[in-house]
Amino acid sequence: MRRRIRWGLRHGLIRFAIRRGIKTGDLGTRLMVEPELLADPFPAYEQLRAQGRLLSNGMVLTALDHDLCVAVLRSPDFGVVGNPSGQAPAPLRAFERLAGRGPLSPAEPPSMLATDPPDHTRYRKLVSRAFSAKAVAGLRTRAEEIAAELLDEMATHGPTVDVVHEYASLLPATVIAEMLGAPVEMRRQLLDWGHGAANSLDAGLGFADFLDVEHDLTALYGWMDSHLDEVRRNPGQNILSDLVHARDGEGRLTDEELLSIAVLLLAAGFETTVNLIGNGIAQLTGHPEQLALLRADPALWPNAVEEVLRYDSPVQRTGRVAHRDTEVAGERIRAGQLVLTLVGAANRDPQVFADPQRFDVTRANAGDHVAFSSGVHYCLGAALAKMEGEVGLRALFDRFPDLVPVGTPQRRKARVLRGYDAMTVRLTASVDA
Repeated sequence: MRRRIRWGLRHGLIRFAIRRGIKTGDLGTRLMVEPELLADPFPAYEQLRAQGRLLSNGMVLTALDHDLCVAVLRSPDFGVVGNPSGQAPAPLRAFERLAGRGPLSPAEPPSMLATDPPDHTRYRKLVSRAFSAKAVAGLRTRAEEIAAELLDEMATHGPTVDVVHEYASLLPATVIAEMLGAPVEMRRQLLDWGHGAANSLDAGLGFADFLDVEHDLTALYGWMDSHLDEVRRNPGQNILSDLVHARDGEGRLTDEELLSIAVLLLAAGFETTVNLIGNGIAQLTGHPEQLALLRADPALWPNAVEEVLRYDSPVQRTGRVAHRDTEVAGERIRAGQLVLTLVGAANRDPQVFADPQRFDVTRANAGDHVAFSSGVHYCLGAALAKMEGEVGLRALFDRFPDLVPVGTPQRRKARVLRGYDAMTVRLTASVDA
């Protein structure tokens, strides 16, 4: 019964609103549920853009233009929770007490994804050093070694392999596992749990999917809790050891805060990058003339990663709530209104990107995308993801220059995250290439 109540509060009410939107033919609502639109949302984005800068369906406001999305994401008048205190209204809190807390979720406080300053600032300060430009540069050689090891192993499984399962997922999972002092042999299990937990970011899950999410969250947090105990007993030179012993001006992290931060670092450390590498493989094999440009001028690889992030963003949408009546980019927004920023659409705004539907690794302003959000919630691991994307894609196509897709790749069914569950390719290059 408690699970039913939790599902109803977190997803059931939203599903009811989605059904209403579908009945009215609202395109923004259809983008959340219709498989063909999830597979290729970009034509729908342009149809919505033609309807106006800030669209309302009676429930949420939707922003698609680059300047408006950036303004909302950067404005101090917005947050990721419903009010500056971070507390739900009293009636909703009463229902939540009846339902029970359930497993922690990356979509709920104290997750950094679901907290605003000052708590968000306090959490971020504790972990930002591990993801600085200097720290990421120091990880590059190890990432290259991991990529080479995975490609060696993948070559033995040829001539056809699932490149997502055998490579795109394992590269970032290995890097973040080593960063957190987690056993590398756990990486596939951690990927499975993290993949399920990431679905908690989607609003309006069915009850069966909700149960699957709670199962994976429970397993992931349970494992991390045990791992943190091990870190306490045997601290090492890693970010989790630093967090376990962290203190700042406001005191030590609570156990719940520590656990939430640790799990988010783990899951976010591979989720976005798996999608980035998979999307990059799809785009480069689908645009061989662009791959030829990279072979002719390898210095273009960093910009190519930026273009993948712009053209096929691993995160397609994020939301903000107005904490007070405000105006952004010339648009008036009332306190309490939810604004859905479609970053996947913002990254193809023709006012910012010339010929935005064209994939172009030489695009001069590719880095102006908002694939990693903007403002105080700009993705902490953005530099790490870009480095791993560059290392992973370049190593793959250097080793297998004639790699070609086989069949139709399988897209993730997620709404917030965009990537591939599976992608079969033929390794047509020789093992010694």
